[in-house]
Amino acid sequence: MSPEVSDANRVHIFDTTLRDGEQSPGISLNTQEKVEIAQQLARLGVDVIEAGFPITSPGDFEAVQEISRRVEGPVICGLARTHKADIDAAWGAVNDAARPSIHTFISTSDIHIEHQLQTTRDDVKGQAKAAVALARSYCEDVEFSPMDATRADVDFTAEVCAIAVEEGATVINIPDTVGYTTPAEYAAYFARLYELVPGLRDVRTSVHCHDDLGLAVANSYAGVLAGARQVECAVNGIGERAGNCSLEEIVMLLRTRNDVHGLDTGIDSRELARTSRLVSRLTGYAVQPNKAVVGRNAFAHESGIHQDGVLKERTTYEIMDATEVGLESNSIVLGKHSGRHALRDALEQLGFKIEGNALNQAFHRFKAIADKKKQVTALDLEAIVSDEMRERSESYALAWFEVEAGTRRAPAAEVAVRLPNGDESVARASGDGPVDAIFHAIQQAAGAEAELRQYNVGAVTGGEDALGEVTVMVHAAGRLATGQGVATDILEASAIAYVRALGNALEGAAVREAEAATADAASEPTPGP
Repeated sequence: MSPEVSDANRVHIFDTTLRDGEQSPGISLNTQEKVEIAQQLARLGVDVIEAGFPITSPGDFEAVQEISRRVEGPVICGLARTHKADIDAAWGAVNDAARPSIHTFISTSDIHIEHQLQTTRDDVKGQAKAAVALARSYCEDVEFSPMDATRADVDFTAEVCAIAVEEGATVINIPDTVGYTTPAEYAAYFARLYELVPGLRDVRTSVHCHDDLGLAVANSYAGVLAGARQVECAVNGIGERAGNCSLEEIVMLLRTRNDVHGLDTGIDSRELARTSRLVSRLTGYAVQPNKAVVGRNAFAHESGIHQDGVLKERTTYEIMDATEVGLESNSIVLGKHSGRHALRDALEQLGFKIEGNALNQAFHRFKAIADKKKQVTALDLEAIVSDEMRERSESYALAWFEVEAGTRRAPAAEVAVRLPNGDESVARASGDGPVDAIFHAIQQAAGAEAELRQYNVGAVTGGEDALGEVTVMVHAAGRLATGQGVATDILEASAIAYVRALGNALEGAAVREAEAATADAASEPTPGP
């Protein structure tokens, strides 16, 4: 749960799951999915949600704008390069938020200045000055990042940061953009910046570390110990290349070892596991079993010695209580005789407020699953509701399927796919197995070729009647995309997931083509810090 923390000892959590996290290959979230994640981040208690990069596309602008209008609590931030058009777009997307913010950035490393920006140090200083001033004219909360700072000359970076502070930046972020630094180097870098820029003491300093060398959490921690009071991180550590600092890991590191540093966050840690599951389900990025804090083995004990110790006293082999991160056993258990009112109450306990037709659809789905399962747990309900939300927002969807398979005949499948225009397209195909046959039939029905890159099957809960959860990644129409499906029948879950992945790829390609027809090549956004 969230503790009471003094301002001096409070580390702010800046969540970039929806910006840097969504830049991971294969992740393609629609507006509704982004809003759902943002609402959960608000329940988690993050201080800032970096909701996206509005100049990137109309879709990203719309998502940031919708989050600004619908999500209460955290600061809602939009990313922008130092270009006027970027900053205008960021402000246009976040200005409906109760607490809007603009985050602008430009590189200070010579390797970026020479090869990517193809400009000069003086121009970088000028761009930083103008950008922060413009952003500050729009809103009071402005963050500035000297991208690739840890590979840049510290004296020059200090000059640029001083300019940003003078122009009114309220947060100065020092990004380890390519995951290059080490904890000792990062701490020394901060110490030197504080010496060179006395004004940094009057603003909040922030860390943004990538995990290319597996040091994102360690470097972020080093930065905090050196004086930073904001950590930029992502749920499950997702992000560009090897990812970002893992939100759940840095939060629990600060909380568990508060005895060492006296620092903490405002995060409600009981929401960590649920947030992790939601992001994993919607992005299609599975959480590895041995993932710290939220992996399914994080509190599991195989060794007899460990089991014996834990049974006698939990703290013999566990430095955290599983209930602290929301991994307690589920108290919400429904069955096939449960009614609509019971379902609504159970969903409200989980934070889902659903009424009207949405409740009717969720109830219909719940009844269909309850007929096949002895008990429907809280994890099942989360999966059902998230799955329903995705289905209602999709233009490609599975209508029905039939499969023929056995040891004496070649597997074959007939599939109907609902297309964006509302028509159903039916196709039949064979394959090496029932799943392969279904996937080939879906391609034919959708009229698109695709290459399967990943296929993962998991169980939402345990037991013989567990809900199956399938995640697939496909390469189609020149892009990677993921899709997820949930059902008691693993073939059905596979079919749903594949249709969604293929649909995400086709829709994304269509959007990019439309944008490319009107976009100015010079305004192509760089990935960000």
